[in-house]
Amino acid sequence: MHTDLVAALDIGGTKIAGGLVDGDGRILVRAQRATPAREDGDTVMRAVEEVLGELTASPLWARARAVGIGSAGPVDASAGTVSPVNVPGWRGYPLVARVRTVTGDLPVELIGDGVAITAAEHWQGAARGHDNALCMVVSTGVGGGLVLGGRLHPGPTGNAGHIGHISVDLDGDPCPCGARGCVERIASGPNIARRALDNGWRPGPDGDTSAAAVAAAARAGDPVAVASFERAAQALAAGIAATATLVEIDIAVIGGGVAKAGEVLFAPLREALRTYATLSFVQRLTVTPARMGTDAGLVGAAAAALAGRADATAAGV
Repeated sequence: MHTDLVAALDIGGTKIAGGLVDGDGRILVRAQRATPAREDGDTVMRAVEEVLGELTASPLWARARAVGIGSAGPVDASAGTVSPVNVPGWRGYPLVARVRTVTGDLPVELIGDGVAITAAEHWQGAARGHDNALCMVVSTGVGGGLVLGGRLHPGPTGNAGHIGHISVDLDGDPCPCGARGCVERIASGPNIARRALDNGWRPGPDGDTSAAAVAAAARAGDPVAVASFERAAQALAAGIAATATLVEIDIAVIGGGVAKAGEVLFAPLREALRTYATLSFVQRLTVTPARMGTDAGLVGAAAAALAGRADATAAGV
C-alpha cells in the first residue's frame, strides 16, 4: 500500500490554507490562517510558517515527501518567487526557498492559483477525463490554467492559461495590469457590480452591492442586472473561444464566486459562445461549472507536488 503524502499550500489574499494530502486527493490534515495581506512580507511569511508548523506537528508529517504551493500571482516558478497583486509586501518574494527551510528541504513545486485549480479539476473534478481543457476562476479577479495533451501546462513561470488578461475589447477600459479591455476588467465580480451601478441598478434595503446581489436581481428580472451579466458572459465567451482556437481545448470549466450565479451567467455564456466559437474544430466546445469548491486550491497544489515527484522518480532523481 502506497502511504506517502504531500503537503499542500493554497495562498491567497484572504487566507493561507495548508494540508497533508494523499495520493487519492484526500486532505487528511488541515491548517489555516488569515492572510495579513496589508502587512510587510515577513509578517505574511510568518502566517505561512504557522500553517506549516501545524502540518509538521502532525504525526503524519513523517510521510510527507514533497510540497506543492498554489499562490495568487503572478508567480515565477523558475525563480521560486511570488508577487501577488493582492499581497503588496511580497514582490519577487523567495517563497520556495523559505518553505524549503521550514520543511527540511523537501522538493517544492510552485504554481499559480489558477493553475492549481485547473490541476484539481483535471484530477478529481469537472475536467477529469479531458485531455485538453481550460479551467477558470471568475471571482474578484479572473484566472485560469490549461491542460494540454493530458498534462497540466503551467508554462515556464507557472502562469500559463491566465485568461483574465486576454484583451477582448481593444478600446476598452484600462485594466490594472496595464492593458485595455481585459476579460477580468469586464467579467470579474467587482466589475459586474460596478457596471450595474453605473447603469442605474440600485441595491435593496440591505445595501448589498456585490456581484451576488446583482445576480439575485438578474434572477428577479432586473434588466440592468441581466445586461451586466450578459456583458460579462460575452467577454468570457470571447476569451474562451480565442483559447480554444489557439490550443484546441474541448471543455471550459468555470468556478469561483461569480460562477455561483448559475444560469444567470451560464445561459448567456453558452449563447455567446456560439457567436465566437465558429470554426469546425471548436464547435463542440462545452462549458460547465467547476466541481471542486473551496478545496480546489489545496488539491491542485497537491496534484502539482505529486506530478513533480513522479517526474523526479522517472528521471531517477
